[in-house]
Amino acid sequence: MAQTYDLIVLGSGPGGYVAAIRAAQLGLKTAIVERENLGGICLNWGCIPTKALLRSAEIFHYMSHAKDYGLAAEKISADLDAVVKRSRGVAKQLNQGVTHLMKKNKIDVHMGDGVLTAKDSITVTKDGKATALKAKNIIIATGARARELPFAKADGKRVWTYRAAMTPPEMPSKLLVIGSGAIGIEFASFYNDMGAEVTVVEMMDRIVPVEDAEISDFLQKALTKQGMTILTGAGVEKIDVKANGITAAIKGKDGKVSPTDFSHVIVAVGIAPNTENIGLEALGIKTTKGHIDTDGLCRTNVAGVYAIGDVTAPPWLAHKASHEGVIAAEAIAQSLGNKDVHPHAMDKANIPGCTYCHPQISSVGMTEAKAKEAGRKIKVGKFPFIGNGKAIALGEAEGFIKTVFDAETGELLGAHMIGAEVTELIQGYTVGKQAELVETDFIQTVFPHPTLSEMMHEAVLAAEGRALHI
Repeated sequence: MAQTYDLIVLGSGPGGYVAAIRAAQLGLKTAIVERENLGGICLNWGCIPTKALLRSAEIFHYMSHAKDYGLAAEKISADLDAVVKRSRGVAKQLNQGVTHLMKKNKIDVHMGDGVLTAKDSITVTKDGKATALKAKNIIIATGARARELPFAKADGKRVWTYRAAMTPPEMPSKLLVIGSGAIGIEFASFYNDMGAEVTVVEMMDRIVPVEDAEISDFLQKALTKQGMTILTGAGVEKIDVKANGITAAIKGKDGKVSPTDFSHVIVAVGIAPNTENIGLEALGIKTTKGHIDTDGLCRTNVAGVYAIGDVTAPPWLAHKASHEGVIAAEAIAQSLGNKDVHPHAMDKANIPGCTYCHPQISSVGMTEAKAKEAGRKIKVGKFPFIGNGKAIALGEAEGFIKTVFDAETGELLGAHMIGAEVTELIQGYTVGKQAELVETDFIQTVFPHPTLSEMMHEAVLAAEGRALHI
């Protein structure tokens, strides 16, 4: 007889395991199904281990510039194997942490491949043995994988996706990165800091194209200054893999195709949702370009079946998945009679984005261009890192913060940052947007001194022509 639950979560990434925990907190009998590692891609092969790699590269960068701080560090070197070992250790620690959280919250874990056989049933197969599970509700949180190019199939040796790039068989000497989104730029930054010769190819007319145009421009100049080659409006048409490297046919802005040799290539051209072979078609669950369609409470078109995270519509971010997990769990609890929970619909305009390259970039809300396209009358404020005492003291005086306000209502439409630790700073503006604070609220807020956060205040003041330190 099938084991029965209030909720089964298919997938244990940052959306799935958080959904399971919140459901358990609300008193629901909960199970989670995972085919590989608890914590999913983000924890084991994405967000966290990549930050561990980038931290090592950041420290190596500072060691290389020790004399700028009045220090001496001689004959420094990097041990790639040790750097990777540390990163994998971090991932293992967090995987064990999720395992502990499952036990603490009395969530049943079923390891294996899960397939929906009905809107209230999942079959889990492991080592040829099938287990039937039933649930009043199901959350699909199967995530996504790296999208491959037909002419650049990953082999783990010369052609890499993010997985091979995190556990490289060797240090690349001359690296090609195809795609300049967050994943591509973070790996480009890591390997550049570690000493590789890096070339980034981006089909759009600027790198990190989802960001504000001024951020893209500043980042390209910064990365070029660090020694990277950045090719925008360009594409890779063909890759020939050889025993000792690859040859890429790169089509430039001028339409000319130039064959160029590299030791390795990282393909970072987006993601493909994990929606195949999990039973969606038989249930008639609607998708758009492979991604599951949902409403604001993460409900699919099939009653009792929810979907969250990268398997749904963008943005494809871990923190969006986690927040959706909470929304879905609370919506399910409410549907089962819990009158004390009040799930709220996700507002995608208030989801921040962060890229952990060097310098870091972060943003929330509309770019200046998008605000204008929407017909908003706007005020823009900018403040440079060079005007901030803490930034100068840190030796991190490159970067700026930009704010975009509605000129009539004072609403914060968007905020965009580039520079040291901006991935930590952005949440201040995110809270402000969520709380619907207006320009005056930010102006009247006291920011501590000396901090980088003072620039957030100054960037708001600048929108009124009132910046104090520039």
